[in-house]
Amino acid sequence: MSWPALYAQLVGANRHSTSLGKVWLSVLFIFRVMVLVVAAESVWGDEQSDFTCNTLQPGCENVCYDQFFPVSHIRLWCLQLVFVSTPTLLVAMYVGYRNHRDKQRLVQGSGKSGFLSNKSQEEELETLKKRRLPIAGALWWTYACSLVFRLLFEGGFMYALYVVYDGFQMPRLVQCDQWPCPNLVDCFISRPTEKTIFTVFMATASSICMVLNMAELAYLVAKAVTRGVSDQKERKSSRKSSRERTQTKTNHKLLVST
Repeated sequence: MSWPALYAQLVGANRHSTSLGKVWLSVLFIFRVMVLVVAAESVWGDEQSDFTCNTLQPGCENVCYDQFFPVSHIRLWCLQLVFVSTPTLLVAMYVGYRNHRDKQRLVQGSGKSGFLSNKSQEEELETLKKRRLPIAGALWWTYACSLVFRLLFEGGFMYALYVVYDGFQMPRLVQCDQWPCPNLVDCFISRPTEKTIFTVFMATASSICMVLNMAELAYLVAKAVTRGVSDQKERKSSRKSSRERTQTKTNHKLLVST
């Protein structure tokens, strides 16, 4: 799947998200995907070809490169973006399921009643397709789970990047003594400062996305708690009104009987 196709899928699912979710999608594609595609890939394009060591021993450079770059930054970031974007598709799948179920109910209901014309039925189906579902019930749980998975994937890949490369700073010189190197050799990395800047930028953008996800999750929880308290108050008020009406009717019957 290409980046534009993934973006189209996420935009469709993001129609049912909160304002923070829309900001997250903008940060994801503007500050991460576009930077990765436009700039970062060209910076890391010479990663292996310009990795030079002060030895002529065959195979030494390849072994040293594999030791210090077990996974390319670009491939790791691509995997991170794919994994981080995937949980949002859970929301899209649930919304598609809801729309399909409601569409079947609408078609079956119109077929039984026979009152809806073809034009009105098409309008109802179009409205059903464009509607925005409220984040409540099963959709709330699906959305909350997608946020939790996003946070886990972001944190996991950030930790992996930090551990694999021993931090976010790219060194100018690394030393290697792996076989078949004859002794301790010095190896030089191309564009270390530029690569450090891009690594820090991508890590910062990932941290911003994590903060947005945590804020959105806190907002959903707070909204659900507020809605639950409000519903509980309404139920108490309804029961109180029902008891008052019953008491009023009882008093009225007693007055009539006397």
